[in-house]
Amino acid sequence: MLIQLAADEPQSPLLPVWPEIFIGLFAIGVVYSAFHFKLLPIINRALDERREAIEGGIEKAEATQAEARQTLEEYRTQLAEARHEAARLRQEAQEQGAALIAEMREEGQRQREEIIAAGHAQIEADRRQATETLRQDIGRLATDLAGRLVGESLEDHARQSRVIDRFLDELEGRADTAEAAR
Repeated sequence: MLIQLAADEPQSPLLPVWPEIFIGLFAIGVVYSAFHFKLLPIINRALDERREAIEGGIEKAEATQAEARQTLEEYRTQLAEARHEAARLRQEAQEQGAALIAEMREEGQRQREEIIAAGHAQIEADRRQATETLRQDIGRLATDLAGRLVGESLEDHARQSRVIDRFLDELEGRADTAEAAR
């Protein structure tokens, strides 16, 4: 009867219809239960995995960044050591080059002095040989000339040597006097 009365009377739009409310609440409860017990754990698990992946990625990134910093410091240290070693090697090479140049100069100086000494010795030997040759030639010429002037032969070797030596001594004395006068 109540239902019939309710069906006959016009309803106020402000009053709820109770069967629709119960059906709506039941449907909301079913949807909520499905979301809460089935879908929400899957979503939470996916979010947790995502959060763990992000946190793990951040930790890995921080570890990688720390490792990169350490590697960079090692690289900088090695680079500084390499530069220091290169500077040391360059300095040693310059010192060795300077020592080699000095050694070569000394060797060149020694060789120059040997060449000069050999040249002086050769000049002295040539001078002696020229003097001896000149003495012989002058002696022969002087003997021939003296023999012609005196009219007799000066073939005696001892006499010839004395005449030649006296003549050459006079020439050397004149040459020394001329050089001293200059």
